[in-house]
Amino acid sequence: MSDAAQPTAAEVRAAAEAVKTALDRHLAAVESRSGDDDPAVYEAFNQLAAAAETYDELLYDRYDEVTPFEIPSAEEALPPYAGPEEPNALSVLIRRDYAVAEPQRLLAHAQRIEEADDESSEASGTVHGALGLLFGEYEPDEIASRHKEFGLEEGDSTLWVTASDEIPDPGEWLEAPFEQVDPEAVVCRFDVSAVFDDEEDDEDDELETALDPDADEDLEPLDADR
Repeated sequence: MSDAAQPTAAEVRAAAEAVKTALDRHLAAVESRSGDDDPAVYEAFNQLAAAAETYDELLYDRYDEVTPFEIPSAEEALPPYAGPEEPNALSVLIRRDYAVAEPQRLLAHAQRIEEADDESSEASGTVHGALGLLFGEYEPDEIASRHKEFGLEEGDSTLWVTASDEIPDPGEWLEAPFEQVDPEAVVCRFDVSAVFDDEEDDEDDELETALDPDADEDLEPLDADR
């Protein structure tokens, strides 16, 4: 960025004051909120995030410095809750990804299931057949807790709880169970991903380097003449 386009010190100071004001406004909204999904808190949160992001950008452009704040992007955040205030029903949507890390372990376990059921078929001889036997025999939660035993490796997972006014008619959504998910009806959501572990590892590495800048440098041999 050229010197002519750089923000002035006064602009950076004004942005810092805007962050302070937004902090006070957010705290006041939290202290007086009417419930877990108070729109005033959501609005104050967005204003604080925008003010902090502006300050961070101006600070960097002017002084080549950054803040320790991580501003969530719009893509990462759910929209404000717009579902029923007193839900009469809910849907729990769960997705778990697995890699078939050890096919032979999976096939062996499927064969034991088949033998225990006294069924004579060749389903246990293929990976897709073995998966069918596995999920037919065990509940998904049990598979999640024993996945290594079955030759599976965990990937990302997410759980969404969505609210609605009433339970759909029997069989209504079975053909396409995940097609019509309204993000504005999501009460809460829980994500598990290796991405988060990678971010924590990066932060740990950065902290270690900050504490010991020479940690990664090769050690020089001792001078024998000293």
